[in-house]
Amino acid sequence: MSLVQRQSSSGSDGSATVDEKKRKRMLSNRESARRSRMKKQKQIDDLTTEITRLEMSNNQVRQTVDARERSYNEIESANNVLRAQAMELTDRLQSLNSVLHIFEEVSGFSVDIPEMHDPLLKPWQRPYPSQPIPASSGMFFI
Repeated sequence: MSLVQRQSSSGSDGSATVDEKKRKRMLSNRESARRSRMKKQKQIDDLTTEITRLEMSNNQVRQTVDARERSYNEIESANNVLRAQAMELTDRLQSLNSVLHIFEEVSGFSVDIPEMHDPLLKPWQRPYPSQPIPASSGMFFI
């Protein structure tokens, strides 16, 4: 009988330890799940913060691009006006030179007519190399 008593007594102790182990494991799993949920929530919060930061940065970039585009359009418009004025002045100068040629032929006087350079044909060559081109350091930046 001592063998049966030992098994039953160890059996009740064994089931108590198994129940205790199950309970501890269940608590450990709950705690692990809680930590996992907290970690996931922190990741979501971090990603939400990152999204907000990137959206703000994106808006700043868009505003900068829009400002540059407006500036470019203004400069392009002014450049077109200057091109039209240059062409008009070139036409006037050609007309005046032709008048001077006619005057020279009719009157017999020799008139010094300087050679006219067309800045639109060779824009990289300045017609008067001794004249400096004025520019400021901030003229290309807004």
